[in-house]
Amino acid sequence: MLSKAKARHIRISAQKVRLVLDLIRRKPANKALSILGNTRKRAAEIVSKLLRSAIANAKNKGINEDGLFISKICADEGVTWKRFQANAFGRGSRILKRTSHITIELDKKAVAPKAVEPAAEKAAKKTEKLVKAEKETNPAVKKTAEKAKGIK
Repeated sequence: MLSKAKARHIRISAQKVRLVLDLIRRKPANKALSILGNTRKRAAEIVSKLLRSAIANAKNKGINEDGLFISKICADEGVTWKRFQANAFGRGSRILKRTSHITIELDKKAVAPKAVEPAAEKAAKKTEKLVKAEKETNPAVKKTAEKAKGIK
């Protein structure tokens, strides 16, 4: 963690913020800002402001913003404000105004994902192994393979 930014007691539910956070989790900071700029959610503006704050914190530490990526981002539930509204027959109904705490941590370089081989390459390798094993055990296949080599 190179830089960190927190926003506490934000007047939006954590569930709604998490929808936006899932869009930018483990992405480079610059790309995340562009994604947030094109997202039509109220939480996107709040998260964008917080991300810019985290980038500014990194700059203040003397870190170049080009290699930064979001290493950790979460939205936790904050204090819930309880209010009452008049209801029918003299009753009162409770209104819950939820708040959230948002945390962003930036790091220098992303963790490289495992090299994923396409399915076709995996199937080809598996077929080669099976053919090789078949050649070693079955003499008829061995003769056919030798004839095929002679033709070429």
